[in-house]
Amino acid sequence: MPRYTPEQLALRNASIWTTVQLMLAPIQFVAFLVGVAVTYFYYRDSGTFPFYWVNVAFLFKTFMFALMFYTGAYFEKELFDKWIFSKEFMLEDIGSVIAGIFFLPYYFFAFTGASREFLVWAAFIAYFVYCANSVQYLVRISLEKRGERRSMQGHA
Repeated sequence: MPRYTPEQLALRNASIWTTVQLMLAPIQFVAFLVGVAVTYFYYRDSGTFPFYWVNVAFLFKTFMFALMFYTGAYFEKELFDKWIFSKEFMLEDIGSVIAGIFFLPYYFFAFTGASREFLVWAAFIAYFVYCANSVQYLVRISLEKRGERRSMQGHA
């Protein structure tokens, strides 16, 4: 079953939020790759990067994640008249909330004086959950695009 009605598909394609999401998604992915790389290099040899850069990378990744979440909420509101948890995006929204929850402990532990080693592992866990959420989203989008192509071929 397609995610969008033909009217919603036209609205999606015309929405500024679609454009915003398409511009932010690769930036967020690069932030993820840089964050994982910086964290990994620090983990392997703390002399490679000061821990400051692990914090900066994690903060920027969190910012991009939140920005994508908020712009996605505007997208859902425009298309489905619901800010979050519309039935069409339920799995993605639940996955994003869970991933977001895994980013929060890093900040709690950082402010309570946890060791750098502990924070590195907290960052790795958050990055892993983000990655798992991204994979489920990409699989769903891929299946959706395949369905759209079949629908277009059926109407041609």
